[in-house]
Amino acid sequence: MPEFKNKYDFPAGEILLFDKDLKWTSFDLVNKVRYELCRKLGIKKLKVGHAGTLDPLATGLMILCTGKATKKIEEIQYQEKEYLATLKLGATTPSFDLETEEDSSADYSHVTPEMLDEVLKTFIGEIDQVPPIFSAVKVKGKRAFDYARSGKELELQPKKIVIKEIKTEQFDLPYIKLRVTCGKGTYIRSLARDVGKELNCGAYLTALERTRIGDFGLDDAFNVNFFLENLTLDESK
Repeated sequence: MPEFKNKYDFPAGEILLFDKDLKWTSFDLVNKVRYELCRKLGIKKLKVGHAGTLDPLATGLMILCTGKATKKIEEIQYQEKEYLATLKLGATTPSFDLETEEDSSADYSHVTPEMLDEVLKTFIGEIDQVPPIFSAVKVKGKRAFDYARSGKELELQPKKIVIKEIKTEQFDLPYIKLRVTCGKGTYIRSLARDVGKELNCGAYLTALERTRIGDFGLDDAFNVNFFLENLTLDESK
């Protein structure tokens, strides 16, 4: 756990690192921090924004910027990101993760560590990736997940993304754990789907943790409740 700074100046601008809890939305985190900081500082308004979302079923590093530091959000968003992703082989879900129930199953006994390594190599570099339909991608003014949850068919267009590195951290079938280093706009859920396709058995994401954004690491992040409970008015001058 990192140490508190001696003083924080939230209106002038702070970059805050948090370890997002499971099932929290990115906006839940922003709203909680904004509300508590305004309450502690005795002010009505404070700019607070995040530099990159995480799905509710993902955990790990989220960067929040306050006050004038919100101008740095776009710069931070474009920095390289690192994730630890756990995939279940031999099954798929419509959302490519645990948000929806499994809708297919297949044999995965043919998958070996060597086969997995060869498949992962094909994803390194600039590739085309189709976003998940259960995502916030906008289509005709609506979020894709709105179409998905209403049962409407929707075909999303592929986008260019960059994966710098992808390697196996754990191989324990039907589960594998991957470390992925990638650029902005990468959907790890879509990567899980695509890896499953290439392995001819299907796959979906069962856990995701963001461990790094640029030079900012998860080891330097606070638990949000710990941070807000231990932050005093004296430290906020």
